[in-house]
Amino acid sequence: MKFKASILAASLLLLPNVYADEEAPMASSPRWHVDFRDDFEFFSADNWQDQMLWVNDEDQCYVPDNQYGTREVSEGTLKLKVVDIGEERPCDYLDKSGRRHPDSRYAAGRIASKNRQEFVKGKWTARLRTRGNGQDGMFPAWWLLGSLNNEPPVQESNEIVCWPMTGSGEIDIFEHHGSGGPGHYASRIIKNEGHCDGGDWASFMKVIDTDLDEYHEYSVEWHGDDLIFRLDDVETYRIPGGGAQFPEPMFAVLNYAKYSAGPMVGEWVMEVDWVMHEYWE
Repeated sequence: MKFKASILAASLLLLPNVYADEEAPMASSPRWHVDFRDDFEFFSADNWQDQMLWVNDEDQCYVPDNQYGTREVSEGTLKLKVVDIGEERPCDYLDKSGRRHPDSRYAAGRIASKNRQEFVKGKWTARLRTRGNGQDGMFPAWWLLGSLNNEPPVQESNEIVCWPMTGSGEIDIFEHHGSGGPGHYASRIIKNEGHCDGGDWASFMKVIDTDLDEYHEYSVEWHGDDLIFRLDDVETYRIPGGGAQFPEPMFAVLNYAKYSAGPMVGEWVMEVDWVMHEYWE
């Protein structure tokens, strides 16, 4: 029996390999795929719109269409600025409670991908830098908001959800508060307290040190139910279960605000090289 078995084994070795010219089936590894990217070669109305509204009792007045040079796209980057225009001017918009913004001598830029580029979960990244950091009142930000948010501009019939309820949730990827010094930023989620304007800013926040004058990639991603913040693709903050709190489509916001009435020194600029969204598959 052993002899017959050895002959059979040898004969099998002489048979042609029917799979020699075929690739063995391989399961593709899950990875990130880009479904939106803006390199800011120009300002694309397909991706962004100016957003004029008054929140947080901010001192500046947001203006559209690059008035006073507050939202400039040049040499492949977006520059959002706070600009001292030298005299107080009226602001042509209201807050969500109907109050008119006071006159201001400061103009600024704010853009949002609302009703342009909105995505469920995935990973959002922006490569950006800020200049002249650490002054009182500086408030540049890169963040996400739920697409059903009822703040201006209201353009769709389903934009009826008040902040920060589900559908209008907020994730702050990058915020620099100049009053705290020049070399730091904060990442956070706003905890929904179950009623309109009921947002807990502090419970899920981390302050991270870095050189803001240099370009960095600031991102947030959904990993199962967790939410992971990254700096240059290195994890800086993880919120277990945080991602499950934001099931809605979200749009991106880039803005530079001024939250105190003190004077400006020099030029306040947030320069954005690119913005990207990816999905995992």
